[in-house]
Amino acid sequence: MTNQLAIALGAVIVLLCGLDIFLWDGTYLVFLTQKFLELTEWIAFWR
Repeated sequence: MTNQLAIALGAVIVLLCGLDIFLWDGTYLVFLTQKFLELTEWIAFWR
């Protein structure tokens, strides 16, 4: 991954997080965080 691509992806992620906070009060960020934590627990179980 090049630096330019990494910066572009980071900017898109920050933009989408800001949009979520502005429009939906962070509802989807909380949902995605919960699902990510469940995934990491599930992966740790199968390790």
